[in-house]
Amino acid sequence: MTCIKNLLQFQPRVVSVVLVFMALALHLPLAMAVQPAQTRPNLIILLQDDMGIGDFSAVGNPILKTPNLDRLQAQSVSFSQFHVAPMCTPTRGSLLTGVHCMRNGARAVGTDATHLRRDLPSIAELFKQANYKTGIFGKWHVGDNFPMRPQDRGFDEALWFRQAAADKVGDYWGNDYFDDHYLLNGVTTQYFGYCGDVWFTEAMTWMRQQAAAHEPFFAFIPNNLAHSPYYAPERNRQKYAASFKKQQKELLTYAAMVDNIDENVGRLEAFLQETGLADNTILVYLHDNGGSHGVQIFDANVRGWKTQLWEGGHRSPLFIRWPQGKVGGGRVVDGLTQVQDILPTLLELTSIPKPADNQFDGISLVPAIRAKEVIPDRTLVVQYGTPKSGDACVMWRHWRLLSNTALYDLEADPMQSTNVAHRFPEIVSKLQDEYDQWWKSIQPELAIRTPIVIGDAAENPLTLSPGSWDRPYFVDNDKIRKGVNAVGSYNLKVSQSGIYEISLRRWPEEVDLPIVAPAPPVALTDTLCHGKETAAGIALPIIRAELNIGDQKFEREVTAQDKGITFRCELQAGATELRALFHGDMPTQKWGAYCVTIRRL
Repeated sequence: MTCIKNLLQFQPRVVSVVLVFMALALHLPLAMAVQPAQTRPNLIILLQDDMGIGDFSAVGNPILKTPNLDRLQAQSVSFSQFHVAPMCTPTRGSLLTGVHCMRNGARAVGTDATHLRRDLPSIAELFKQANYKTGIFGKWHVGDNFPMRPQDRGFDEALWFRQAAADKVGDYWGNDYFDDHYLLNGVTTQYFGYCGDVWFTEAMTWMRQQAAAHEPFFAFIPNNLAHSPYYAPERNRQKYAASFKKQQKELLTYAAMVDNIDENVGRLEAFLQETGLADNTILVYLHDNGGSHGVQIFDANVRGWKTQLWEGGHRSPLFIRWPQGKVGGGRVVDGLTQVQDILPTLLELTSIPKPADNQFDGISLVPAIRAKEVIPDRTLVVQYGTPKSGDACVMWRHWRLLSNTALYDLEADPMQSTNVAHRFPEIVSKLQDEYDQWWKSIQPELAIRTPIVIGDAAENPLTLSPGSWDRPYFVDNDKIRKGVNAVGSYNLKVSQSGIYEISLRRWPEEVDLPIVAPAPPVALTDTLCHGKETAAGIALPIIRAELNIGDQKFEREVTAQDKGITFRCELQAGATELRALFHGDMPTQKWGAYCVTIRRL
């Protein structure tokens, strides 16, 4: 022991090398020998997409078997009344900033209302400032372009894809969850294997590298499973082949996707044990909204699902485990909690100071985690999407006020089947008053829009997709194939004055087709598709391209051979708006230029 104490006087890397040789001589496990002398805990956040609170065998699901998730819950502190937003982007923005989605800018999907405000510090930025290495592996969905990409928001390592899922506008054309192309630190790179396996494999490789360098790390693994489209590996699907009828192909595949999630949670746990990282790693698990397809299998006696204000639309599990910090043991914490609470909780657990101008809407749950205090008596609001007064669920204790009119008592009526507003007018009045005060408080920030910045060296050139239009909602590649008649505008900021080239395309560059041509179908990898393909595109009678940017307007004819139409213009630094479209030979024939590439020369 004296010998080991003397070693501590040396540099950590020297100590590690010496301990390796000692381990070999004494026949000790090598993982024990290379364990870094690190006191700050690592952090891993697992965020699942579209899973529900009933998608666990531990809560009584009659079909889904989730042994690894069940084990994680049994080892964690969990929260019985934890709530997120009813849709993915609003939850993600709130998790990243600790600020309610109606204030942080990322309150919806499919438009520039996905854009997370740049002036709010993200969890990755705060941990990076505290000298943590930061990495993301999976779905981002709070901004596809500079300055909102993960590498712009504090992540040292960023492996991700644009938009919500495969085959969405902006995502690499032809991605189908197998052997897909993703963005690695801004470079399009192909990865082989199923997406869920890729995220965990790449995250564990990166975490191993940080541990070897004695660097504390924050690994964010926002899995895109079990979000549609419903594609899964055959090995996972076979486990449930006998549990569903032939016409229940999507439910069968959903079950397989959940199985893949559980399988990878088991892989992660084995990795943490093998590397000796488990004890001093904070592991957080949650979902990004209420249940989706899985609700048809088991609803856990909760009404509603994704997008809805019923309890099933926004209730999520929350597990937090940190063995060395004595956080765990299967203890359940009651009381209302919300996704905005996670960031201030993690800052306190890791002793990282809050930002000086702390704007968190959440509170630290550490006192409740340590069993020193109960969750404070609080009123919370669930609201997302288009700003509209009263379009919310107001939560207080066991009461739920929906749309400012319907009141439900979850203690007596967990399925929210009976509106009791007429019986408890004083509760309705209280919650309406508290909501009105909250609504008034968020008004100054509802109008804040975060523009895409063009001309900055961080992303020059950049490509825009309709997923960032101001409106309308336009997210599916199938709409591009069919030539859906829709046009939107982009809210931009020109970083510096100069000459810019702006190219308008119908098809993304990887498709390499003329504007007027139909796109061929793309074969799908999933074995259940049995050789099926995506829909083929149709030819469009486009004859002219039009670009409007600021007060400038440009037009040019489109020939049968043109793959893109490029305009050159001079732009001044500052805010501007861009609108790009194609015209047919009839006045009503107008289509958005679905891909717009901008380059500062």
